[in-house]
Amino acid sequence: MKEHELKILVSREEIARTIDSLARKIDADYYGKKILLVGVLKGAAFFLVDLARSISLPLEIDFVEVSSYGNKTSSSGKIKLIKDIKRELTDYHVLIVEDILDSGLTLQYLIDFFKQKNPLSVKSVVLFYKIKDNNTTRPAVDYFGLKIPDYFVVGYGLDYAEKYRNLKDLYMVSFV
Repeated sequence: MKEHELKILVSREEIARTIDSLARKIDADYYGKKILLVGVLKGAAFFLVDLARSISLPLEIDFVEVSSYGNKTSSSGKIKLIKDIKRELTDYHVLIVEDILDSGLTLQYLIDFFKQKNPLSVKSVVLFYKIKDNNTTRPAVDYFGLKIPDYFVVGYGLDYAEKYRNLKDLYMVSFV
């Protein structure tokens, strides 16, 4: 593992406020609808749990697992589905719960994947939205929490080689 330093980028308090705000918007938009939150393992598990506890509506939860990073700090550009959900979606409004939008490849893959399963709707909620300087086309995000600079980040579910997920704040990683 490369030598690196961590510097706090977003506090746990700001993360909690952001999740509560997202939950209020979701409550308003999904009132009276059958919601399935689909978390993207492993990183979004922390966000999904806190978001689900903040949403006041009845909901169900499931998970998918995909891989595009491995133990690297940037996406390989290839998405591999590792774990799928095991239920029919025709009666559900699917809300994909993702920790971070970086290149957008994983989210676009999942939106397309779930639309093929004929749910009532497919939308996405992303906690951290990386601001990109290039003209990369990324999928539209229906709900996003915080815009962050284009740094490699860890904490609050995000990892570097499977480490740091348990940190309560979001940290920028500087490699030295």
